Amino acid sequence: MPEGDTLHRIAARLEPVLAGAALTRFEAPRLLGARPSPGTTIEHVEAVGKHLLIHFAGGLTLRTHLRMTGSWHLYREGERWRKPGHLVRARLDVPGWTAVCFSAPVVETYRRDHVGGPLGTGRDPVGHLGPDLCRVGLTDADLDECVRRLAATGPAGTEIADALLDQRVACGVGNVYKSEVCWACRLDPFTPVAGVPDDLQADLIRTAHRLLVANLRTARRTTVGPAGRGGVAVYGRAGQPCSRCGAPVRMRRQGQHARTTYWCPGCQVRPRGSAGAATRQG
Repeated sequence: MPEGDTLHRIAARLEPVLAGAALTRFEAPRLLGARPSPGTTIEHVEAVGKHLLIHFAGGLTLRTHLRMTGSWHLYREGERWRKPGHLVRARLDVPGWTAVCFSAPVVETYRRDHVGGPLGTGRDPVGHLGPDLCRVGLTDADLDECVRRLAATGPAGTEIADALLDQRVACGVGNVYKSEVCWACRLDPFTPVAGVPDDLQADLIRTAHRLLVANLRTARRTTVGPAGRGGVAVYGRAGQPCSRCGAPVRMRRQGQHARTTYWCPGCQVRPRGSAGAATRQG
């Protein structure tokens, strides 16, 4: 699943082409919600966590969530597409350009001017999300809010790597970054949230923010080594030696949705005093 840095790169590519332009064509065969009319001006394109939002004049917003299958492409007028037309889930034409979303499972519109209205009928599909850790201008207050949400997340026994995936805590983190952040902080990803000291929880959030922002302008994701030229520490490296301690990196499914977690059992440990601190996870 694309993570927050990927969505922010998509938005950064679409924004200069679409913002301020008038629609000449709009298609969305499986769209939920109202359709923008040809001639409508596109005001702004932004990413919020893993959601891409295209805002139209008049209060309508198109939201897509790519999950495991979706992608956005940008083509010059007349340029050959790299994917077949039957996979199109949204198409926006403006003078000289076509933006196409392929295979996304979530394609919907909502009205911004109805969100939080006095009648309570509006629905904000991104209003429940925590602060976006991909945002360059994130403040200390925003980061502190993420820490507060992290400490309060989930039922008792929720493991820290699972909690980092909770977009209500902070949005933008996915499987890659949850594994990389825990490695960077030398923390066993299977530690219950309640067993992680407050200062370490804050370090996890700030590390996630730092790594996500560092990757906003490069498609070659880097969490260790020079930006755009390095690589990742543990994700996808099961069986390979840890660059820090040399122990073999391991992979295990974690949480209700059995998502992959990579970690080094040699140098990622549970804090002293937490349950299972003296054991290794298998």
